[in-house]
Amino acid sequence: MRAISRKALKEFWEKHSNAQSSLLTWYTRISNCEFRTFNELRQVFPSADRVGNLIVFNIGGNNYRLIIYPDYESQLIFVRAVLTHAEYDKETWKNDDWFEST
Repeated sequence: MRAISRKALKEFWEKHSNAQSSLLTWYTRISNCEFRTFNELRQVFPSADRVGNLIVFNIGGNNYRLIIYPDYESQLIFVRAVLTHAEYDKETWKNDDWFEST
């Protein structure tokens, strides 16, 4: 799958340098896979959670959250947010125009 955009990851690790290795590992793994469903994605990323129509990944030993919107048909992943655990818990990320609760 192709992740759009790596820039968001880089901007985050420039502020939180200890996240760089984990984000690069995630990026490499996601870029080398093709997923047709959330269940297929969970086979590679078992701790991924679906929250509404977005997917949340635990990054860096559960210190960070990476939130993406998957387009399985186009094989694209849109990075919506990279947050610290504390920022994630505030749930302001749910104000994203792309977020749809189920």
